[in-house]
Amino acid sequence: MLRITVIAVGKLKEKFWTAACDEYLKRLRPYAKTAVVEIADVDPARAGGVDAARVREGEGILAAVPEGARVILMAIEGEQRSSEGFSQHLDELALRGESDLAFVIGGSDGVSDAVRARADETFSFGPVTLPHNLARVVLLEQIYRAFKISRGEPYHK
Repeated sequence: MLRITVIAVGKLKEKFWTAACDEYLKRLRPYAKTAVVEIADVDPARAGGVDAARVREGEGILAAVPEGARVILMAIEGEQRSSEGFSQHLDELALRGESDLAFVIGGSDGVSDAVRARADETFSFGPVTLPHNLARVVLLEQIYRAFKISRGEPYHK
C-alpha cells in the first residue's frame, strides 16, 4: 500500500480546516496509509530574520521526511497538472516502485534551500496563492480524487 506523508509548516487553528483535513484523511484510508506531520512555524523576528526562520523550519521538514521517500515540494513555480494528470503521475510513481511519497507545504516565507535541494520534484496548483491551511485541504482532496480517478470510481462530493 502506498504511504503518503503530508509535511506542513504551521498548525491548523480553526476547526473547519481540521474537519476538512480529517474528512479527506478518512476517505483516503482504503487507498493509502496517509499521515499529516505539522512542523512548528518559526517567527522570523525571534529567529533572527526570514532566512534563519526558513532554515529552522527546513530542519523540521527534513527530519519529518520518511527515509527513502520521494519528496514532492508544493511550490507556485512547480509543475502544474490536471486532476487526471496528477492521478496518472501517482500511478506512474507507484509502477516505478515509489511507494513512499512526502508532500511538503512550506511556511508563509517559503522553504529553505536545503528543502528545495532535497525535493525530487515540485508541484503547483497554479499561479494563485493559497493560504497554507487551504493548500493542505486542496492537496488532500486532490490525492483522494487521484485515487478515485485511477480506479475509475465515482467521485462522491
